[in-house]
This record gives sequence, C-alpha cells and structure tokens, in this order.
Amino acid sequence: MMAGTPIVEDETPPTRDPTYYISDGNTVLQVENTLFRVHRSMLVKDKSTFDSMFSLDAYTQNTEDVYAPSNFMTEGESDENPIRLHGDKADEFRALAWALYSLPAEIAVSMTIQANDLQLIHLARIAHKYQFRSTEMWALSALTQFHSNSPASGGGSPPVQNLVQITELSILCEYEPLRNAAVAKWNRLLGEGRAVAVAIGVAERLNLRKLLGLAYYSMMLKGREVWDSDPQLNARQRVRLLSGHYNLIKLCEDLPNTPPRLTHDSSCIRKGKCKNAFGALWKLVLTTKEGGLVGQVMKLQSADLLAKVMLAESVVRAYVEGNISQLDLSSVEGVGEVQMHEKCLPIALAASQDKVKEVQEHLVEWFSDVV
Repeated sequence: MMAGTPIVEDETPPTRDPTYYISDGNTVLQVENTLFRVHRSMLVKDKSTFDSMFSLDAYTQNTEDVYAPSNFMTEGESDENPIRLHGDKADEFRALAWALYSLPAEIAVSMTIQANDLQLIHLARIAHKYQFRSTEMWALSALTQFHSNSPASGGGSPPVQNLVQITELSILCEYEPLRNAAVAKWNRLLGEGRAVAVAIGVAERLNLRKLLGLAYYSMMLKGREVWDSDPQLNARQRVRLLSGHYNLIKLCEDLPNTPPRLTHDSSCIRKGKCKNAFGALWKLVLTTKEGGLVGQVMKLQSADLLAKVMLAESVVRAYVEGNISQLDLSSVEGVGEVQMHEKCLPIALAASQDKVKEVQEHLVEWFSDVV
C-alpha cells in the first residue's frame, strides 16, 4: 500500500509483535518481518499520512464495491493481507505505537532512563516520515533536553552509533537545538581523542563545517602514523590532513608577529605605542624563542594553532584582569618601556577572544584536497 523500493521478502513467516498486536485492533501492518495489530483511530492522529491513506482507501472501496467479489478482502484486515510498510524498521514502528498508546505517566517515567535514547531516535524518525507533527516535535525536544542537560562525565555521552543517528536526525528534521546538542557531544569526544575518524565521516556527509574542521584538526594532532594506519580514513582525507598540517605550521610560524587587530578607546591618545604594547604582549606569549611564554607554560605541537591562540587569550585575560604581574614588554625586540592604555585593555581581550573564534570557525578551510 505504501509506495517504496521493492524489497526481497523474508522467507520465514512474519511473527506477531508481543506488545502491539492488540486483539481488538482493526488494522494489521507488517514492518520488516513483524506484524502489528493496532487501531486506525490511533494511526490517524495528528493528521498524519495514515489519515490521508485511509481516507483514500475508503473512497476507493466505495467506488469499487459494485465490482468487488463477495470474498474481497481489503489490505490490513488480516495477517494474510497486512499493510506493508517498506523501508521502515520494526523498532521504529514499535516506538511509534509506544508513543500513541502509553499513558503520560508511563512516558514520564521511561524518559528518565537513558536506555530510551534509541527509542526516541526511532520515534522521531518514523514520526517525521509519516508526519505525526506533534509527536515528532515532542521526541526531538525530549532528545535535545536529555543531551543538553546530561553531565560531562559518568555516562553523559551516548554510544557513538547513537550519536551518529542523533546528528543525522537533527539534519533530517531540520531541528537546530538537537543539532547543536549533538555537535557539543562530538566536540567533547574529540577533546578526549575519541571517535575522530567517525566524526570526520559524519561531518563531511552532513556538511557540518565547523565540526569537520575540528575533527580534521584533532586527527592531525594524533600524527601521521595514526592517519596512515586508521582504516576509516580514505586517501583523500589523508591528503587533506597532510595539507592542513603544512598550512597550520606556516600560520603558527607567523602567529607571534600577527596579533589581532586592535581598535582603541576614544581616550587613547598614544594609539601607536598602545598598539605596539599589545603586539609585544602577543609576541611575548607566542614566540618560541628564548623568553617566550609558550615554551615555558606547555609543550605544544608546532601545528597546534588553536591551543596557541587559546593560550594567548588566557594570558591576555589574566593580564587585563590583573591576575598576573606587569610583564616586561621591553624584553621584546623593538619595543620600549610602554604599556597599553587602561581603557584599551578590555578591547584587547575582546580582540583575542575573537581570534580564538575565528580559528575555530575557519579550521576546515586549511584542510584542502591539495598539498
């Protein structure tokens, strides 16, 4: 009855679902190799696709009754002639039946259990397909709430395969809050060095550019030995990693001498010297030469651009907030004993923060297909 790509029928006879083959139901549906018997009145809720489908059936029957033989049996009235839903999964339809038949209290209790994460994914997907609009929005909202509020540790991240499905679902349903929650989970995994190749594949397939840049960046930091041995990466992706490594090394080499653009407060009357002081501070943090803070604070890879700008932003913040003693900027070549104008300090901090955001947002652009 439902249009779809022809599938090869299972040779084994279908079995009745233990929960949703309801004895007084009036419609039998087959999903994969499972039979469901439910009430049509439940399926037509929310002006779903089934509502239109059954209305068309009723019209067809009324116009063809005069020609139908006495033993004519309509689709969905028996196990022998069920409505076949091609392209769906039994778990998805089971989740839909659960949502349609459960009492509010039962749903509320079950939603406190993380195991229902996959059930909600199934529900949202099939509700989207058959246009159960309110059910779809409820499932998407519940998924978003759970994954936005779950703790950073102690089981806060779903299994990777579930996270893949959540991300796909957020794009399919065009639901930005769930997409943001999913991307935040991916970022956490990447920060832990987990599922990096999977994140690259998902971000490429779904065109999630910011996540893609961070995923490539995380894989790049693992080193070429890891890229070459990871079976989930293809040749093109390895070329992009090599290209990104080269580009980021060049950017890191230039970074100490290219501070963020600094605007000035209107009360700043020595803008040139103020700008030089900020440039000196930036260089003092990031230079790899003797006296530079980057080598003293932590050992960073030569291509770790993001970590370096984040370090610079944190030092500028501490300097602006007075949490570190006045730095001797005169130690930087070409800078005399100067300080930034007091009211330009928060502007310098904002410029440093913008630099971090710029690097995060444009990481993917440095991972091209050409070395």
